[in-house]
Amino acid sequence: MGRRNRRPGGRVASGMTLTEYQNAARATARYPSEAKLLYPVLKLSGEAGEVAEKVGKAMRDRGWTPGQPLPDAVRDGLVAELGDVLWYVASVAVDLGSSLEEVAERNVAKLADRASRGAIHGSGDDR
Repeated sequence: MGRRNRRPGGRVASGMTLTEYQNAARATARYPSEAKLLYPVLKLSGEAGEVAEKVGKAMRDRGWTPGQPLPDAVRDGLVAELGDVLWYVASVAVDLGSSLEEVAERNVAKLADRASRGAIHGSGDDR
C-alpha cells in the first residue's frame, strides 16, 4: 500500500465515509449551544493558521522548500492539523444544518462546472 494510506506507526487506515467521520467527530463536540456556528467558525480559522504555521516552520527550521518532499515528522504534523481543520469544518456543516457529504458534493459540482467553462483560474465565487 502507498504511504498515504498508512497511519503513524505503519497501521493501515480503514475506510471511513464522510458521514461516519462527521458523526464520530460530532460526538466529541463540546461548546455552548449559544455559540453554535460562531465557535467552530472562529476555531476553524485558527486551525487553518496552524497548518500554515507548520509549513512556515518547516521552511525556517528544516530548510524545506516547495517541491521537496516533506520530512515525515512535518507531514505527520500537517496530517494531524488537517484532522483538526476537518473537525471544525464538520462542526460548521452540522451547525448550518448541512453535512460533509453535501459540502463535498457541492464543491465537486462547482469545480466541474468551472472546468467545463474553462473558468478554474481567476478569483471570485461566481466565475
